Amino acid sequence: MKKGIKFLLFAAIASISLLSALSCSKEDKVTLDEEIIFNGNEIGNGDQEFEIKGDHTISKGTYLLKGWVYVTSGSTLTIEAGTVIRGDKATKAALIVERGGKIIARGTSSRPIVFTSNQAAGSRKPGDWGGLIICGKAVNNKGEMIIEGGPRSMHGGSDNGDNSGILSYVRIEFAGYPFATDQEINGLTLGSVGSGTQIDHIQVSYSNDDSFEFFGGAVNCKYIIAYKGWDDDFDTDNGYSGKLQFGLGVRDPRIADVSRSHGFESDNEANGTALTPITRPIFSNFTLIGPLGQDNSFVNTSSYINGGDLYPNNGSKLGNFQAAMLIRRSSNLNCYNSVAAGYPVGVMICNDKGSQTQSYATSGALNLKRLYLAGSTITGSDKDNSFVDAYSSDATTVVTAQESFSSAYFKTAANSNVIYSGISSLGIVQPNPLLSSPNYAPSEGSVLKNRGSIFTEALLNDIFFDKVDYIGAFRSSASADNWMIGWTNFDPQNSVY
Repeated sequence: MKKGIKFLLFAAIASISLLSALSCSKEDKVTLDEEIIFNGNEIGNGDQEFEIKGDHTISKGTYLLKGWVYVTSGSTLTIEAGTVIRGDKATKAALIVERGGKIIARGTSSRPIVFTSNQAAGSRKPGDWGGLIICGKAVNNKGEMIIEGGPRSMHGGSDNGDNSGILSYVRIEFAGYPFATDQEINGLTLGSVGSGTQIDHIQVSYSNDDSFEFFGGAVNCKYIIAYKGWDDDFDTDNGYSGKLQFGLGVRDPRIADVSRSHGFESDNEANGTALTPITRPIFSNFTLIGPLGQDNSFVNTSSYINGGDLYPNNGSKLGNFQAAMLIRRSSNLNCYNSVAAGYPVGVMICNDKGSQTQSYATSGALNLKRLYLAGSTITGSDKDNSFVDAYSSDATTVVTAQESFSSAYFKTAANSNVIYSGISSLGIVQPNPLLSSPNYAPSEGSVLKNRGSIFTEALLNDIFFDKVDYIGAFRSSASADNWMIGWTNFDPQNSVY
């Protein structure tokens, strides 16, 4: 094919002409199988069954994504650096890469690829369009699954090394339109995506559901940002086993989900069983800034958490913030060398739905080590929506006279975790940064710096992990150490695309 075409492209079905394609019924699937420019810079035709077949390149430019556009099995969609794709609100636009399909979206620090709202600057809200979904052939613990959010696509297989392409230097903004009640698409949804896929330098901002959600698979990620999402920053489920390093999660104190919002939320599977493979991601060098880390006057009530001028009025319900880390339902999440500031609850390790998640922590299958926790109202809780540091062995009955398992575990885990009552003790440059160019790095003399050999655990003895000597996502506040420079945007509401 020719590179540099101005995508878009409306194509004839099989043996009929372009003219007849334009008059096809809504029931027909419209397939992109020729390089025909249609109606300027549009991707899709507004239907929910628009298919891209074959290999196609979107040349650098600005495009409107309409409806649900599928990159089908055996097809590759390449997006050139510097491209902006604006999602159409009326058609709940979404881009879905199906099993066997690939997306090659390789931006650069100076020319990131941007998926954003088609609404005018100043009027954008979470959920203005659908989002980006990638489905692969890697392993999950449910076999073949249909992807969350409404699209038709299945994910799952037996190849943990499966390759769904490249996402590098990409921003995803204002995604998450609800397909139906409580069926939002996440900012970036990864279903059984394999480790052959490259994902790095991704910023998801103002998602109307989770910023990142991983359903099974083994894809690894570096340099990822969840910025002011509605629900959880990083959600891991269904046997996900990838490695992740250098991540930032920042909350808008006025936005939280009815299901309660967290930095990490991790389940093995919804019913709490120990189906294999068990969810076991490995996180290192993450920085989580909760609502108290953004506004000292924050209160965890509906009168305060009202969405502000970002409330989308699309059926999404507001709720409360809960924990920096919620680990439950048999998950074996592992997190090292990370910092969490300003969540109502620090850590929750819960035996939901008959699971024995706490026993995994006791046995060492679940590990939280060298974590720095600051400014939490309570250190730990064992029961969802209790906000009490009290013991529960079943996430239902609470023994108020006994400290929670979660708190006791966090305080004693290898004697490596640290608790501060105030966020300022961390020495982060801007701990309350409602700014367009924030800095979440440690200042000179911060307790997060110069920590020596902190990659001694077997799970971190992998070539994927950079063996650094600091806690959290950033080495220092120097520009040379700020991997966010150039490609990120912390004020997408007012950007002109």
